[in-house]
Amino acid sequence: MPRPRKCRKVCCLPRVNQFAPVNTDEVSDEIIIMTVDEYESIRLIDNEGFTQEQCSEYMKVARTTAQQIYNNARRKVARALVMGLTLRIEGGEYQLCSGEETYCACGGCRKHRRACEIKEGMQ
Repeated sequence: MPRPRKCRKVCCLPRVNQFAPVNTDEVSDEIIIMTVDEYESIRLIDNEGFTQEQCSEYMKVARTTAQQIYNNARRKVARALVMGLTLRIEGGEYQLCSGEETYCACGGCRKHRRACEIKEGMQ
């Protein structure tokens, strides 16, 4: 029997959840689905500059799991770009961050920065 999957911690949902090619004559019905946790791994590692280890700590999963999530996400992005397919971000097993932590590792989340600044100012 396989182990139950842990919910992966995600800071916030993406502002835009679908990307599609323009300037193309070919229209494909195929859509690549990227899960929210895969999006979060791309955001943390490629956009925020986290290492895979830092990403795994933030998402509350094992480093090997974070690496697998990240590799799947990059494969999907590459396929959408190369094949000119629509990429949609939805679903997955994740839990949105509450914003009530004393420290947020993402560094890019305005909600957390504001919360941390307020808590630091109170001390």
